[in-house]
Amino acid sequence: MKKILEIKNLNKKYHQKTGEIEAIKNVSLTINEGEFIAIVGPSGCGKSTILSIICNIEKKSNGIIKFIKKDFKIGYMLQDDTLFPWLTVLDNCLLGLEINKKLTKENKEKIISLLTTYGLSDFIYCYPKTLSGGMRQRVALIRTLALNPDILLLDEPFSALDYQTRLAVSDDVYKIIKKENKTTIMVTHDIAEAISMADKIIVLSKRPATIKNIYNINLSNKSNPIENRKAKEFAFYYSQIWKDLDIHV
Repeated sequence: MKKILEIKNLNKKYHQKTGEIEAIKNVSLTINEGEFIAIVGPSGCGKSTILSIICNIEKKSNGIIKFIKKDFKIGYMLQDDTLFPWLTVLDNCLLGLEINKKLTKENKEKIISLLTTYGLSDFIYCYPKTLSGGMRQRVALIRTLALNPDILLLDEPFSALDYQTRLAVSDDVYKIIKKENKTTIMVTHDIAEAISMADKIIVLSKRPATIKNIYNINLSNKSNPIENRKAKEFAFYYSQIWKDLDIHV
């Protein structure tokens, strides 16, 4: 597989009046083209911080982040869909292209095609308030895909949804990502979600976050996330990752 992103010995420290807090310690990862990687770990361990550093929202303290090609484009999808209520679905999806001055007739037609392909053709000229939570997440993903990013970063993308909607939307999002052949790093606290969607799972320790384990997820008859939960290997991976997390309630 073709390597597109390499992270070496990533460290992040926060300096406060009370002293120094080490959030991330010596994290090294290689991301290959087309991979779907999930990052799990205890609450507050620094999962989202890694994504923020990759896309330069936060500065690293030490380490190397190496993109294999020039003009590497990153799509970042947050927990909240952040759709603008005063813009139509289509205009929300075109906003990034407009800001980057890349809006063309061809790009607009591509976005309309994506909205149509993924079940949103009747809502193209509607406002976000008319959409269900699942529809809003699909729109948010299509907006993220509009600039044709080399990698997608998903930060707890389904956390605001109820359980049944979450299952259905994770299925939808997974299908879109695979059909569009996008390399993806997803942060989640949901072990089952990670196993059902990812090709590889990175398990982080409590803060300071280090890599505790890496699992290559090999499921029989791998399909969509809902069906993947029925795979005979699913329980094994769940048990191992739960032990790694070592969460005490």
